[in-house]
Amino acid sequence: MSEMPVNPTPGITSDDKLMAALSYIFAPLVGIIMLLMEEKKNRPFIKFHAVQSIAVSIVLIVIVTITASFTFGCSSILFFVMFWYAYKAYQGEEFNVPVVTDFIKSQGWV
Repeated sequence: MSEMPVNPTPGITSDDKLMAALSYIFAPLVGIIMLLMEEKKNRPFIKFHAVQSIAVSIVLIVIVTITASFTFGCSSILFFVMFWYAYKAYQGEEFNVPVVTDFIKSQGWV
């Protein structure tokens, strides 16, 4: 007999994980597209990561723009953190980004 693999996060499909990961890699564009697609924005996992990726990308753009002149552009390496977030989203995790996640939850966006 072969055993069926157990999904560690029930209700989350592989499509949900892929769309959440792409929201971080191509932020904020894909996140906005996910929120405009009716069938995607009704999925809580996709909506959470789409909104969070938009917020994180805006924060990173502001931080990098301000600090780039002082660090001669080296602060742009901060954008690599989005790949880590994409990896975690692809694993099916709903992780908290300090300050950003609390803000989007307090605003009722997720």
